[in-house]
Amino acid sequence: MKVALIQINCIVGDFAGNCEKIRLGAEQAAAAGCRLAVFPEMSVSGYPPQDLLERESFLKAQDAALDQLALQLPNIDVMLGCIYTKYGEPRRLYNCAAVYRRGVVVHRSTKKLLPTYDVFDEARWFTTDTQTSLYEVDGLSFGVTVCEDIWAEEMPGYDVNPVNDILACASEEGCHLSGIINISASPFTRGKYIQRLAILDRFRFVHNLPFFYCNQVGGQDSLIFDGRSVVMTANGEIAARAKGFAEDMVVYNTETGEGELHETVERTQTSAMWDALVLGVKDYAGKNGFTSAVLGLSGGIDSALTAVLAVEAFGAENVLTVAMPSPYSSQGSMDDARALAQNLGVHFEVQPIGDLFAAFNTQLAGLFAGREEDVTEQNLQARIRGNLLMAISNKFGHLLLTTGNKSEIAVGYCTLYGDMCGGLGVISDLLKGDVYELSRYANRGGEVIPQSIIEKAPSAELKPGQKDQDELPEYDQLDQIIVMTIEEAKGIEEIVAAGFERVMVEDVLRRIRINEYKRKQAALGLKVRPRAFGIGRRYPNVQNFRG
Repeated sequence: MKVALIQINCIVGDFAGNCEKIRLGAEQAAAAGCRLAVFPEMSVSGYPPQDLLERESFLKAQDAALDQLALQLPNIDVMLGCIYTKYGEPRRLYNCAAVYRRGVVVHRSTKKLLPTYDVFDEARWFTTDTQTSLYEVDGLSFGVTVCEDIWAEEMPGYDVNPVNDILACASEEGCHLSGIINISASPFTRGKYIQRLAILDRFRFVHNLPFFYCNQVGGQDSLIFDGRSVVMTANGEIAARAKGFAEDMVVYNTETGEGELHETVERTQTSAMWDALVLGVKDYAGKNGFTSAVLGLSGGIDSALTAVLAVEAFGAENVLTVAMPSPYSSQGSMDDARALAQNLGVHFEVQPIGDLFAAFNTQLAGLFAGREEDVTEQNLQARIRGNLLMAISNKFGHLLLTTGNKSEIAVGYCTLYGDMCGGLGVISDLLKGDVYELSRYANRGGEVIPQSIIEKAPSAELKPGQKDQDELPEYDQLDQIIVMTIEEAKGIEEIVAAGFERVMVEDVLRRIRINEYKRKQAALGLKVRPRAFGIGRRYPNVQNFRG
């Protein structure tokens, strides 16, 4: 029997568009001689719909779309992800894998494990049930799981294992399983694909079963889904694999063990992060109706990398870069910004802010009389630039991209209503080390980002001779501390025990704590690391814990 894994790029709430993709994919699978077409988790509604699930109109719109889709599907089995609603008091919602055959649902498996960590909050909306049944087609029996259901042994706190329940069900019914199917909407993070393969490999080794894994692809707000659907055989071979970061269909034959490998070379983690960010920018812009972008180009590495990613996502002709030199901007930075713009072929404008900065200082001179210049005047420059960029965004309808990285945002080395102005934080989940890594990757085919940008000491250039390390630890140390406290939830004593100076650790954690209010007002950012600021990290602005 031929099975198709079809990873599609859904939009939350676009029932007509999502169902059309399912219909077209199912017809393509039927034309390829497949008996079963498998689509990702919640492929009808898009994932995650969040509190839209509280609206009955949303649920009924999905049901109506499903009813219409059922009449249009070809004469093969189609497994898709949807919301299964039991109306009544109380109303219950289930995250469900449903199989349609000739317009009728012949099998349902509901998600048993509802994650509530990181970006997930599924127990807020969904209910679990304990029933387990097998899906049967053409004399073959399959266990069906939904995303988290195969992570029971990977994540602590679960007291059930859906795969074990499937095996027990098969044993009770005296049937031989032909494999486990998992439909997923598993977001990309650095290293996640390796984790997934390790889980599949452990299951197939222990249970001697092939695994069919179908994952969503595309960007949805902060989340990026990488696809990379696979079939792993009982002997550990990847017999079918779909493309990463693109819609795709792969076919696997259960009788011959032959499948389609649309990616034969393993991606590096660097190339995966690159493709994730490009897809995240492209989908966030496209799904929100933006066709062009604007960003400030300072001559520094952060804005340089953001510009290169923007060109990948929008095309050079749709990216406007703006240099806004102040009295403290170096000629070298201006030259670097101009050279980068020429390398990329983007529009490049220069809007000096010296006169505006002088006007602000004159306006405030009386009120500030007797006080020394400090960070206030530095922030004025950033806020003038933010106003100019927002005006350009408003006037031309460009999406304004912010250029701050995770290391700076973590410790508040950014200006609220200044360089934080914008609609999307492209590199806001990249540590400074990641920025350098991806900048070198950008030059893999020849110099795009001038080497002088990569080699120069980082500086905001908001006062004479300023360098980032005048105020911050060296970035390699800062990044490690940020990983330990933000991504690994370690406190001061644990980080000090790892070999870092106590004074430095206490200062970094103090900065992270007192700048929570800034991050709450930051532009939405693209998540590519295990724990990002934003939806997956919930810390209070007001708190007095120092550990």
